[in-house]
Amino acid sequence: MASMRDIKRRKGSIQSTQQITKAMKLVSTVKLQRTKQRALNSKAYFSYMYNTVQSILSKAGTINHSYVTGNDSTNKAVIVISGNRGLAGGYNSNIVKLITKGDLADDELIMYTIGKKCREAFNRYGYVLADDYSYMIEAPDYVDAMRLSAVLLNQYRKGEIGEIYLAFTAFKNTVSHEPTLLKLLPVDQSDVSIETDDKADVPMNFEPAEEEALELIIPKYVASIIHGAMIESVASENGARMQAMDSATSNAEEMIDKLTLQYNRARQGSITQELTEIIAGAQAIS
Repeated sequence: MASMRDIKRRKGSIQSTQQITKAMKLVSTVKLQRTKQRALNSKAYFSYMYNTVQSILSKAGTINHSYVTGNDSTNKAVIVISGNRGLAGGYNSNIVKLITKGDLADDELIMYTIGKKCREAFNRYGYVLADDYSYMIEAPDYVDAMRLSAVLLNQYRKGEIGEIYLAFTAFKNTVSHEPTLLKLLPVDQSDVSIETDDKADVPMNFEPAEEEALELIIPKYVASIIHGAMIESVASENGARMQAMDSATSNAEEMIDKLTLQYNRARQGSITQELTEIIAGAQAIS
């Protein structure tokens, strides 16, 4: 059985850790309230942008453009969004598993990481890594999303990459966050998810020409989707960290209660032993 000193030292250590987890939970809660509202405000635009572009192309007939037809490259660019810090439960590991356990061939992937945790993980797994964009997740900004979009589209036009994917954590609510993989380019017209209405069969006419219109629409589409994914990922990270720190605080409380009970038992045993020795000594003298 552990001594009273060991129990007391361990209890003090856990109490110090509990104070840290409480503080981190409080900080995450405050950040969540701000990022949650931003994610909810942008979610409608994020969803409609994705579905609208799909809808436009589904009604446009056959378009001879690489954004739709693709190119000959077998390389796949994957934008992966994670956090720069840990202690967020399974938030970072789940997004990594989405790729490592997914159907995409590992030898064809080029990883564009937004977040130090996913970059470290993919580096350990031996994936090909592009430039580090981890700074973008600290304060998601549309300008940063446009810059990354420009880099990817430039490589896509040159034929260096043939497909562009986006892996992020979709924010459902405070306790529900879903790792999601979206294919951005080439746009697959067979995957269009729009509601059927009386105008669904009306052909889409472009002004100016189709190719010129796509050159204007697609860069904004890709940048908007990346920006929206970063906003949702930040909200998901704060929600996951708040839950993780809440669980850690509760676990620490349970451990402290058990150690307190052990300490009291050890103290009672020590007092009983001392009384027994005093009584035995008194009897021996008398």
